Amino acid sequence: MIIEYDGTGYVGWQRQPNGISVQEVIERELLKLTAEEVTLHASGRTDSGVHAAAQVAHFDTESRIPPEKFAYALNVGLPADIRIKYSDEAGEGFHSRFDVLKKSYRYAVLNSPHASAFKRNTALHVHYPLNMEKMREAAKLFLGTHDFLAYKAANSTISNTVRSIYRSEWKVDGSMLYYHVTGSGFLYNMVRIMAGTMIDIGLGRIDASKIEDSFIKKDRHALGITAPAKGLTLMRVEYDGFDTRDHTID
Repeated sequence: MIIEYDGTGYVGWQRQPNGISVQEVIERELLKLTAEEVTLHASGRTDSGVHAAAQVAHFDTESRIPPEKFAYALNVGLPADIRIKYSDEAGEGFHSRFDVLKKSYRYAVLNSPHASAFKRNTALHVHYPLNMEKMREAAKLFLGTHDFLAYKAANSTISNTVRSIYRSEWKVDGSMLYYHVTGSGFLYNMVRIMAGTMIDIGLGRIDASKIEDSFIKKDRHALGITAPAKGLTLMRVEYDGFDTRDHTID
């Protein structure tokens, strides 16, 4: 399934003891439809407050509901901030997480004197002017394969921190700034630290050389802020023979 959600009201994708998750809500609806205790396996976890335009998840079922009808059936019972955009039968052995080739995220920044009532849950508001030239040059430094140890969350225990970045660029639409990044995978909080570091570079608080240094010195403290979760959206997931972009209308 391809799943779209506004993460504002959830503790993230994965089930948590401290609140309602997106996974829990969808699994609850699947239980109603299939009378089975179904476990959803996603392409990756999104943190509390992070959104998704194209999360991918799979599940196993004995249900006789046609695969393409699950989207329609689930959307009847799901809250308005979670939508199933597409559903179909997966290939033999497919795994939403382990088969991912590329993921794409977008970080949104509203750079204006005043905040927006409409974008308060989907973009970070920065009221000081940002130097886009410096931020665009900084974004280029992430391209390629690097050790992103300095860009992982403090509580992360993952050992392999090498990732490949295929796209890293800022786009401007009026007062809205969008950071687009595509990679082989991302560490927990990695994109938010990247975005926060570039925002601090745009504000003149740190120099872009800190990014190059970070791949060598692995020093998180030399980098910028961890940008708030609300500006981050999972936009696209690519597999061998399956791309979310090919199966969503909007």
